[in-house]
Amino acid sequence: MMKHGLVSNYQVKQYKNHKSKSNEEWVENELDRDFNGKKKHQVIVSDLTYVRVANKWHYICVLLDLFNREIIGHSAGPKKDAELVKQAFMNSSIRLSDIELFHTDRGSEFKNIAIEEILTAFDIRRSLSSPGCPYDNAVAEALYKIV
Repeated sequence: MMKHGLVSNYQVKQYKNHKSKSNEEWVENELDRDFNGKKKHQVIVSDLTYVRVANKWHYICVLLDLFNREIIGHSAGPKKDAELVKQAFMNSSIRLSDIELFHTDRGSEFKNIAIEEILTAFDIRRSLSSPGCPYDNAVAEALYKIV
C-alpha cells in the first residue's frame, strides 16, 4: 500500500468511554473476594457492559447468583443509568426477599434512590468493591468475557 500511495479508509468502530463520577459512598466490601461457598440466592453480584446495536451503543445489566453463576435478572437499553439496574431487579426470576447481599462495583448507576428503595424494601445488604479494584467484582466482570 505504501509503495502505491494507497491509504485505507477502513475504520474500526470504537466505544468512547464517558467519564462518570463513581460512587464515593463509604460502604464496606462485605464480599471481600469470597466467591465460593454461598447458599442459593444468598449473594447476587452485578455489572454493566455495552454492545453495539444498529450502529448505536446499548447497555446490558445482569444480576448473577454467586451460588451457581446463574443469571437471575437482566435488562438492556440505550442508557447506562439506575433505571437499567432497577429493570434487572424487576425482571428477576427469583423472590427478591431471598437475596441477602448485593455486591457491585462503584459505578454511579448502582447508587440511586430507586436502587436504595429496592434494597431497603427487601432487606438486602449492600457491598461495594474497593475504589478502582475490578478484582473485587471479578465474577461479574468475567461474565461478559465469555458471553
